[in-house]
Amino acid sequence: MKNYYLFLIALFLLTCESSLNSSNHDTNENDKNAILNVMAQQEQAWNNFDLEGFMQGYWKSSELKFYGSNGVTSGWQQTLTNYKKRYPTKDHTGYLKFTIDAVSKIENDVYYVMGQYYLKRSVGDANGTFMIIFKKIDGKWKIIADSSC
Repeated sequence: MKNYYLFLIALFLLTCESSLNSSNHDTNENDKNAILNVMAQQEQAWNNFDLEGFMQGYWKSSELKFYGSNGVTSGWQQTLTNYKKRYPTKDHTGYLKFTIDAVSKIENDVYYVMGQYYLKRSVGDANGTFMIIFKKIDGKWKIIADSSC
């Protein structure tokens, strides 16, 4: 009988936590669509070998953080510089496709996006995963942190 009560208490707490989290962190469909639109524009720019256009999805700030295989990079300009070094030609950028696995609200005007990227390239395909943080800044959704591997 004691285990039954412990089970009911645990179930109650889990239900309360779940309803509290969902009420505070409901994903707004308009926000989600706007964020996905930014990512679609990034795909298009990348596929046109327009790295500067791709970077328009990122927060143009020295506080931008990118975490990849070479560690943490700080700043919009340094992130662009790194992209240009790593992807110097259209053969290196190839064709990019994102698959989005989750878009979730963290708090007002801040969301995380988890997904996968696929690069089809003549120099060899590259695939991986990412988790990015979007924040609405001056009315526009911008990536403020990116972890890709």
